Parts: sequence; C-alpha cells; structure tokens
Amino acid sequence: MLLLGCIKEVSDYELAISLPNGLSGFVPVTQISDAYSKLLTKQVAQGEPLEELNSLPDMFSPGTLVRCIVTSIEKRDGGSRSVKLSIDPKKVNKGLSSTALAKGMLLSGSVLSVEDHGYLIDIGVTGTHAFLPHQKAKNYIKAVKKGPDLKIGQNLNCLIVEVKNEGRMVCLSIDRSEVAASIATERQNWALSNLLPGLVVKARVQKVAPLGLKVTFLSYFTGIVDFMHMDPEKSMSYSPDQVVKACVLSVHPTSRAVRLTLRPPFLHPGGAPRQLPGQRMGAVLEEATVKAFYKQFGAVFELDDGTLAFARSKHLSKTRKSFKPGAFKEGSKHKCRIIDYSLMDEMCIVSLKHQIIEAQFLQYQDIHIGDVVEGKVLSLKPIGMQVKVADGIRGLVPSLHLSDVILKQPEKKYNIGDEVKCRVLECNPGGKKLILTLKKSLVQSKLPVLSNYEDAKPGLITHGFVVCAREFGCIVKFYNDVKGLVPKNELGSEPISYPDKVFYEGQVLKVMVLKCEPQQERLLLSFRLSSKPNPEDKWKYTPKEKQEVKYQIGEIIDVKILKKKDNGLEVSILEDEDHVVAWIPMLHLSDFIATSKLLWHCLQEGDVLPRVMYLCDKGEHIILSRKSAVISAVQEEQVVRSFSEIQPGMVLTGYVRNVMPFGVFVEFPFGVTGLAPKVSMSDKFVTDTKDHFVVGQTVIAKVMSIDEEKQRVLLNLKVSECSSGDSAAESFALLNQYFKELKEIKNLLKRGEPSICELVPGKRMHLVVQDVREDGSALFSGSSVTGLTVTATRYHLGDKNIAPGERRKAFVLHVDALTSEVYVSLREELLKQKPKRVSMRS
Repeated sequence: MLLLGCIKEVSDYELAISLPNGLSGFVPVTQISDAYSKLLTKQVAQGEPLEELNSLPDMFSPGTLVRCIVTSIEKRDGGSRSVKLSIDPKKVNKGLSSTALAKGMLLSGSVLSVEDHGYLIDIGVTGTHAFLPHQKAKNYIKAVKKGPDLKIGQNLNCLIVEVKNEGRMVCLSIDRSEVAASIATERQNWALSNLLPGLVVKARVQKVAPLGLKVTFLSYFTGIVDFMHMDPEKSMSYSPDQVVKACVLSVHPTSRAVRLTLRPPFLHPGGAPRQLPGQRMGAVLEEATVKAFYKQFGAVFELDDGTLAFARSKHLSKTRKSFKPGAFKEGSKHKCRIIDYSLMDEMCIVSLKHQIIEAQFLQYQDIHIGDVVEGKVLSLKPIGMQVKVADGIRGLVPSLHLSDVILKQPEKKYNIGDEVKCRVLECNPGGKKLILTLKKSLVQSKLPVLSNYEDAKPGLITHGFVVCAREFGCIVKFYNDVKGLVPKNELGSEPISYPDKVFYEGQVLKVMVLKCEPQQERLLLSFRLSSKPNPEDKWKYTPKEKQEVKYQIGEIIDVKILKKKDNGLEVSILEDEDHVVAWIPMLHLSDFIATSKLLWHCLQEGDVLPRVMYLCDKGEHIILSRKSAVISAVQEEQVVRSFSEIQPGMVLTGYVRNVMPFGVFVEFPFGVTGLAPKVSMSDKFVTDTKDHFVVGQTVIAKVMSIDEEKQRVLLNLKVSECSSGDSAAESFALLNQYFKELKEIKNLLKRGEPSICELVPGKRMHLVVQDVREDGSALFSGSSVTGLTVTATRYHLGDKNIAPGERRKAFVLHVDALTSEVYVSLREELLKQKPKRVSMRS
C-alpha cells in the first residue's frame, strides 16, 4: 500500500513516520535507497566510516513529507502492530515505466551520485536516467540547511521538467516554488497502477456523507475524503458538484481505493503540516467539548485553544463494558489528556482513561535522571531486566544493577510481572534509551544526584558505584555516565595495597569530590569523607587563607614555571617566602588563542614570566592571567567588582567560561558572570556555538539586561555592538600586542629551534625533493629546514614535473611553529616577485 507520511523522529537507524488516521510506522536504515544500502554494506565490509556515507539525521528532518510503501506488518507482544515502510524509489515508483513519464509529473527520487554539473537521481524507473542540475537544486539546499550539497540517499520530491528519448532521459527540478505550483492533470496520463500519494489534484465532490466525502478527479478516478481530512474551516459547507483542491493520501494496491485530504498544508507539494507546541504534549485538559461522535471510530473534541483532537473508542472509557455512547453527545464536556499528535491529521490524540490522565510519565521526555519510578518486570535476560515503566516506555536494568550485590540467579529473586521500584541512571529521549538501577543504596539515597561534571564541586559528597578496581585505584560511576577516579592514596585512611581485593564491581559507596575539570570530563574523588588534606596536596588547600590576605585581584607578580601540563602551567610566585604555587591556564597566556598555544609550546620549566596578574582563587589553587586586555581592564578600572555595580550598556572585558549549545557563559575579573545567548553571540548566523568560541577565549561583551532577583546578566558579543567608539584605535592596539607577542615567541624559539626562526613567509630557498605523494603534493628537505616537515601542494608545484632527488628553488608561504611544518610554493609568479623584507615592530 502506498501512503503519504510525515517524518516524526529521526535516529541513526530508522525514521519514525506519522501516517494518516493516527497511524504510525518506521523506515529502517536499509530501506532508504539502493545507493544508500550499498554504502552501508561497503562500510560494514571495510569496518570503518565512509566519508560519503551520511547519517539519517544529516539528511532528514522531522516535519518532512515522504511517499512510503508498506513492506510488512508485524504483530507485537502486547497485541499492537508494527508497520514497516520503505521510501526506496524503486519500490514507491514501481508502477511507473519510462514510456509513462511526462512533463509536469511529481514523483519521489533519491540522490544516486554527485556530478560536476548536478546530481544523478534514482527515480526507480528501469531504463530511465534522471538528472538534476545544480541550478534547480540550490534554493532547496539553502532552505533545508543540511549542508552545501545534496547527499547520496537523500530523498527528494522531484518535478519532471523535460522528457527526452521516449523517457530514457529526464531532467528534474526540486525548486521549491516550481514543486509547490505543480498539479496533476489528465495530460500526464496517470493510471490507477501508478498513481502516487502526494499528488495535488482538482477534485469534484460527488457525495456528502456523515463520515466524509466521495470525490472524482483526473476525469475517471474516484476517492474518499474521511471526516478527519476535511478542511476544518469548511467542513460543514461542502456540497455536490463543488470543485476542490485535494491531495492524494493513500492508494490501496488491490482494491485501488484512493483516499485524499483537503487540509490546506497538504495542498501545495513540498509543504509541511503544523507541529504541536512541545509544552502541549502530556497536558491535562479539564474541559474538552465533543464536536462529533462516531460509534465505530471514536470522538472528535474541541480543546481549550480551539484546536481539534481525536480519541479512539478504546480511549473513551476504562473498559468496553463501561463505555456509554450516550455520554458523548455533541456539546458535552470531558476531562482528557493529550497523549500524541498526528502530523498527518494535524490533530491531537487524547485519552479519557483515568489511569492515563493520572499517569506520572507518558513519554521518555517526562523522565528525568535521578527520578524514582515504579515499573513491572517484562523479562529477564543475561544483559539484565526489562521493565515497563508506562505504556510505550521501557527501561533496562543492567545485570550489575539488579541488587546491591551481584545476583548469580536473578530469576530466584524476581518474577515476570513483579512490581519494582527503580531509579533512573540514564535517559536519552531521542534514542528512547532508559537505564535503571534496583540497588537499594541508590534508590533510597538522599544525597545529591551527580549527573553532569559541572555540578561536581569540590567537597560534594554523594553516592556512586564502583565499575573498576585496579592497582592504581577505583573508577566510580554516577548518573548520566559521569565517572571519576579515586586514586590509591584516597581509598581509605589506611594504605590499601590491593584495591581489587577490597572493592568489587557494582559496590555502592559514598564519595567526596576533590577536583573536577568539566571541559576535560576529569573528576578526582576520595573515599575519605574528611576534608582534611594530604600533606602532598598542601599547596592546593593550606595556602588559601594566606593567599587571600597576601594577594588582591589585579596585583601584578612575577612567576617561575615549575611544571608544564597539557592545559596550562604550574608556577611558583617569586619573592614569596611561602613559595606559593599557582596555575596559569593555557588560554590565559595571551588574548590570542593561537599565540597562547605557541607560547605554551615554547616555554620551558624554569622560565620566568614577568608581569602576570593575580586573577582569582578557586579554592584549590590560585589562578593567574597573562591576558593583556584583561590586565588593562583591571588596571584602568574598566571592571565591575560585584553584581550591584553592573549596569545595562556597559562594555566589559572578560573570558569565556563555558560554551553551551544555547549560548556562551562569560566570566569577568572579580567573579561576575553573564550569558550571551546564541542570537547575541555573533554578527554571523550561529549554527554550532563551538564553531565560534572556546573556553578561555578573551571577549569584549556589552551588558544587555540584568535580573536582580535571579542575579542573572544577559550579554551581547556581536562585534558591531561592542565597540567603544574608536574601532580603528582598538584594532591597531590589538595588532600591536599581537606582533609584540610574536616577537617574544620568536626569541623563545631561538633557544630550541633556531632554524624555524629564520624562515619567514616570502623567503626563497633551495630544497631537495624527497617524495611525490599520490595526491600530487611533494615533500622537501634541505640543510636550512632540518627537523621540519616541508610540503608543497599539487597547486603550488605549478606546471613543473618533479622527481625525488631534484634540487628546486622554493618560496615560503607559511610556517607553523607549533607543528614544525613549513608550506612552500614552486610557482613562477611567486618566485619572480621582488622580495620584500618582513619586519615586526612592537
């Protein structure tokens, strides 16, 4: 059976499809198209990801209409049915032949390959090649926002604009305006054997009945419009012989019965049905008014906002015996709950059942990590126990979590149908994944739930469970896959030589957070719940009181590097008799991200860094900064020392504290923080916040608004909004600082890598060809580039044919001191240019 459906959800392995009349189905990843299935097979065979294979979420979006064909209907354990679908054009368009193709036809297609001037499209018609020019695809690509090109396997609503060689070659368009204006006509010679869902036709009303309309279209076709698919604004005004615009919803393969819709969003191909606002799902409505009652099907209600909803017969009462048709007279009011939304019917699905109205959970989105839930045991398997939490919501209790101790024979403790009380460890609504625990120590725990690294503040005590005990210590896991390390010296008050003899997998214990680095997802823990520090941790804790007395924010000090670590420098403050140890994060070495990394690379243990500013005391250690802009802001009093000082319109210098999908948190000297929402982050359109900012980056922010009650600050990071007035002077000052730091880096490089310091863009040198690679690029060597990787791309070899061992003159394009890579060119137009001396003035 052919149906028009709407994508409801997209996962890596399937598309959930909303079908007409409140039905639903799914398209497995293997039923997208032939070309996509071949890429899947190839990836499985070679065992590594293919660049040309895109995931379903990269190609499909919820709300998109697609033509489907039913491939199978399977009965589930609970009695419900699972409808398996395919959107493969070879199956959807199987009734079409090359001779039947005509200009103006609208049909499904799938991207077969990407060519220089367009795309080859699979329309599933044997003997026909279909081509889509770039010009006819560009505004569609821009609108769907799935990348700069169409992807292999991407499903398209295609309009035939030209037919050549008796249908052996067709030219297509997916231009949104052309597709939206298309309408099926008699000239296109549609037949019952090849009629497709999604076609928009002009229909004539033949008969008006209580449950819908009977219509004729395309001269000799007849079809049915049921009561759910009449235009809500005109449902009472249809009359025989009236001409209406309609869209084909389904075509039955044997009976040839055709169903259509008159709902406005479907009357323009390429359109999309209305979505239900997220907050409405699960809403309980005290009074829903009956608009119509159909004894065999159910009842249509008008909700409090004027929208229509449908309740199937089985949802009108607790049992069939308790069902009273007389209670559903037009105008009567009933209490109900929205349990679903049918995209294809643009209608809420409601239930009047008391147990559903009172249910705690209706969908995975209602469940939160740490929630205590009750469920019923469905099955016991080696991997664990399957639990039914509510209708349509199932969770897994891994075997490790069936009890506080490992159960060798869980079937002796639990039986199918048992009621159990669990706690939610993980919940992923998108993937419909729910992981639960039955460990009483966790279920009954009153301690805080640790479900993200940001909440792991030093001193926090909570419950966790051991997942690994080794000679180095224990790995402890919490909620939402947060995990941390308890090192050997923190396992107990007395030394423990063999942790694996004392601790076991699954053991629930109280732990205390010592240190957390959220960005790196590193968590250091202790089983010793006393806050008294170890002697070796003295520098982290005991100096705190002294430091608060000794140093003030903004104080300039000199430091000596003690140790280089991946994310910063451990330093000691010079001229301090207590030898206080402090920390400079890597991105606080400079205002410039690239320069920060270069400086970290060049600096060595024992080096002295002058003029470093005391920034703050995070409790575990002092934080210092070398950011010139931040130092200047503090010294010039262009700062706020508390929330009460901040005012809308202020322009402040700070640094990025955290990057989230919804925006960027900015911290200023003296600890005041604010949020720059996604819309206020950049003058450019922001798709992914992480593409624009990194933690530690220096920023200039303008205060947009403040909420004194909630102590919240909203910021704007757009360059166009944050200039103090003289933008040219600001730019020159930044550039001057940048060159000053580059000069410092060059001096540092001379110590360990003097050869790289002599290389500057524009320099000419003689090099020897080492190798010519498959991609056409070449590697070079020479006495002046010892220890460096020197590369010229295929383009920068020009028209020269080179071979290993040849000596060639080269032009330096770029020097990357961080990776010790040098990029050169052999092109004549660059080598013939008059050399210019490059200098850096501070």
